[in-house]
This record gives sequence, C-alpha cells and structure tokens, in this order.
Amino acid sequence: MAEAARRLDQLHAILVAQGGETVLAEAPRGPGLDRAANVKSVSKTIVALLTGIAIDRGAIPGVRARLGEIAPRLIPQGADPRVAALTVEDLVTMRAGLERTSGPNYGAWVASGNWVADALSRDFVAEPGGRMLYSTGSFHVLGAALSAATGRSLLDLARDWLADPLDIAIPPWTRDPQGRYMGGNEMALSPRALLRIGEMVRQDGVWNGTRVVGADWLSRSFEPRARSPWSGLGYGYGWFLGGQGADRFALARGYGGQILCVVPGRAITVAITSDPTRPARSEGYFGDLMDLIRGPVLAAA
Repeated sequence: MAEAARRLDQLHAILVAQGGETVLAEAPRGPGLDRAANVKSVSKTIVALLTGIAIDRGAIPGVRARLGEIAPRLIPQGADPRVAALTVEDLVTMRAGLERTSGPNYGAWVASGNWVADALSRDFVAEPGGRMLYSTGSFHVLGAALSAATGRSLLDLARDWLADPLDIAIPPWTRDPQGRYMGGNEMALSPRALLRIGEMVRQDGVWNGTRVVGADWLSRSFEPRARSPWSGLGYGYGWFLGGQGADRFALARGYGGQILCVVPGRAITVAITSDPTRPARSEGYFGDLMDLIRGPVLAAA
C-alpha cells in the first residue's frame, strides 16, 4: 500500500485509518502531514457539513428552506423569480439549474465584483432540482446563506462547529470582494485534520463522545440525489458516492487529487493531499487514486 502510494508522483501525503487506528502515514512530497494544504473542492464537503450543523441548531429550518426566506438580501435585483425559490437542497446537491461558475467559467466568475450576485444572475440551463451542474458558485451562495442566517462568517462557523470539537486548525482562506469566505474552494487543512474530519463522519458524526454533526444529516448525505456526468459517481449532500456492499464509500474530491474517502462498512478513512497545480482526471491521476483505494487500501483492511 505504501509503495503503491509513493509511485504516484502527484501525491503529497496519504493517511489511512482502519478501525480508528492509523495504519498508513506517508508524506513523500509536499508540506507534510501536519501543515495545512489547499484542499480545493473538498471545501464543498466542509460547507455541506456546516449546513447540516446549522439545520440541527435551528439556524436554518431545513433542506427545503428557500433562499428568499433565509437570505433574501443575497438575491440580486432583477433576478429570475426562480432564484428566490432555490432550496438549500438545490444548492448542496449542485442542482440549482443555473449556468455553472466552474470549469471554463471560473476565471470570469472570480474576476467579477460580486461572486454571489454573478452566480445568481446567470441563466437557468436546467430546472432547479433537476440534473447536477458542478458549480462552485452554488456552494459559495450556500456558504453566504449560512453566514446571513447565523450572522457569523463561514470561518467563524467552521472553527466553532468543526475545528474546536475536533481539536484541529482551520486557517483563514480566500474571501470574495464583499469579504465573504469562499464557500466551495480554497480551504486549507492539514492531512491529519482532514483524516480527523473523516473519522468523525465515519463514526456517525461523533468525536471523542461529542456530537459534532447530526447522524440523520450524514445518513441523508449518503443517499445519492444526482449523478456526476464525468465520473458517473452518485452525489448526495456534498459527497460523491459509489461502491457496493461493505465497499460503499463517500468521497470528498478537490482539484489536483485532494481526497477524503470514508468507507463505513470497512471502518476505513483515507485522506490524501496532492499537487494542487496539476489536474487529476478520472482517466488519469484521480483514476489512479481510486484504484489505490479500491485495491491496496481495501485489500489491507
């Protein structure tokens, strides 16, 4: 398992826990196991966890709550009426129906003067609640809505609701022109912190006897509600989903090969950080990482 990981030249660090014990801790490249690394779109999964906590704490009524109800001031003037009717579930499953801000649209989006308004002013290319359209804009709007509903920054929520109970560090990350922390990209976590988040999730939202995330939220998060048009994996509340039987897994995935994978049936959690400047496609490095997890990692369990 360790040798197979070392052969992947984009891989910076890998941690594998089985049954609560760390069985592999390697950092052949990069900043190491204890320094924060950009986890890219794994940030989306973190925002999804914060959404579940916000619902459990009553800050948001539930996944059917509409944007116009919880954060009406985010809606730009002249927006399509369907924008106000977008639900938390539409956003956390990336089924808002709005033109994507990711991929070829990403550069222009982050160059805009208001990321939330730009994301919500785009044309509808699908009906809300329909097909999955992978878009960081959906999660940035969701993060902004969490901040609006709680009156607290996304960084403050992440530190209070996740970092403190897990005893991990979450440093500040990129903010938009209005000062909102980016929802859905650019968060930084050490590989050990990433693993600890995954272990908490694997244990149904509990860490050291403390409830961090509701078990019901996690259960619903692991129900596929959409499908990725690229990888073919299912998608729940911020998690890619795949596998069968005891090998069913939930996966947080970020550009370049940033991965948090939880396999509850095998009591396995995997945290991987990689070179954030190089792509990791399903037919390339990301495929290699999935082969590593499905092969040597699960075989060693």
